[in-house]
Amino acid sequence: MAEQFPRDIPEDGKLTHNIVWFARALRKAGLPAGPGRTLDAIRAVEAAGFTSNQDFYWALHTCFVSRPEHRAVFAQIFRLYWRDPRYMEHMMAMLLPAIRGVQEERGPQAGEKRAAEALLDGVEREAPENTPTEDDEDAEIRIDASRTASSEERLRTLDFEQMSTEEAAQAKRMLARLTLPVKPLQSRRLMGDPAGPRPDWRATMRAAMRRGGEVHEFSRRAQRTRWPNLVVLCDISGSMSQYSRAVLHFLHAVSNNKGAGWARVHAFTFGTRLTNITRHLATRDVDAALATAGAEAQDWEGGTRIGQCLHAFNRDWSRRVLGQGAVVLLITDGLDRDDPALLEREIERLHLSARRLIWLNPLLRWEGFAPRARGIRSILPHVDSFRAGHNIASLEGLAAAISDPRDHGEKARLLRLMHAD
Repeated sequence: MAEQFPRDIPEDGKLTHNIVWFARALRKAGLPAGPGRTLDAIRAVEAAGFTSNQDFYWALHTCFVSRPEHRAVFAQIFRLYWRDPRYMEHMMAMLLPAIRGVQEERGPQAGEKRAAEALLDGVEREAPENTPTEDDEDAEIRIDASRTASSEERLRTLDFEQMSTEEAAQAKRMLARLTLPVKPLQSRRLMGDPAGPRPDWRATMRAAMRRGGEVHEFSRRAQRTRWPNLVVLCDISGSMSQYSRAVLHFLHAVSNNKGAGWARVHAFTFGTRLTNITRHLATRDVDAALATAGAEAQDWEGGTRIGQCLHAFNRDWSRRVLGQGAVVLLITDGLDRDDPALLEREIERLHLSARRLIWLNPLLRWEGFAPRARGIRSILPHVDSFRAGHNIASLEGLAAAISDPRDHGEKARLLRLMHAD
């Protein structure tokens, strides 16, 4: 729970009004704080009274929090809205990372930036009064000279590595709205279906025996449909760190979108070692999910050993997660320091185990890109599709690559270049 701050009973008697605005902030931060829950909260506070900090907190908590992942966001918004006398300074500081101020006193906790954005929605974001000026001799002034005003259309094609802090935050919100739908697969197993194309003689005879041997109708059946798994192997080495963070935001949205159709979404990061972060991305709050995933992956922004990491995946995880026609996304630049023979052997095994293997490479953003690195030449022949993965538009195109087995991206063109060398 958020730390306690002294609070007095409001003299103007607008407690109900404040609870309504508090509920609106919760709703903007993603909690299901509708009118019904708001009314319940007002009644709960009326019943519990307004004399105890603990009672007031838990009365609202009981009405608005229904899932474990909502607790962190609720606690941060409650502290900022009700308890912290400097909440406006804290919120401004979290949303102005280029200005030295209150945010340097402590690191933002899970859900805190999300809470600040919900409370400051529609508020003009000016710099705090204690912002250093040119007259301060010891003050450090950090100025972001890049453009901050950017339309969504421009952000779609802007490289993740070239985004400013504000543009990156807006891009992450756009990524959270993306979906990755997939078509169901036809199974060889059959199921009863009155409009099915195949007759079910056994079911027909069983029904007839229950009616004294008379056949009243023919039972029919059709093929079952099932949903595939999505398995993502994401490179988090130093050359891929900016792209990996954006992709993990996108992957979190896909993992928590139950309408996308995937049976399960499995996520792994690799640099110098393989790390399974699937259970961390199951957390609904994206800030908490990525914080725990980053703590689990100790090799963030380290070296790259793609061959060894793929060997660990094929040995320990492929049989568990690559069943049911899984689609594999390999997100890496292909710059590897391992033995090329090991990398080629392991990527071939991965390709044979997956229904489709799609490679996203941010280096493909360069117009003159050619497969000259040994790692790229080892991976390229064993993927089904080779596509760019450096901006939002490239991630939006994944749906077509997954649904269309004829989509090969840039693979054919680059194979011609590789054989020409």
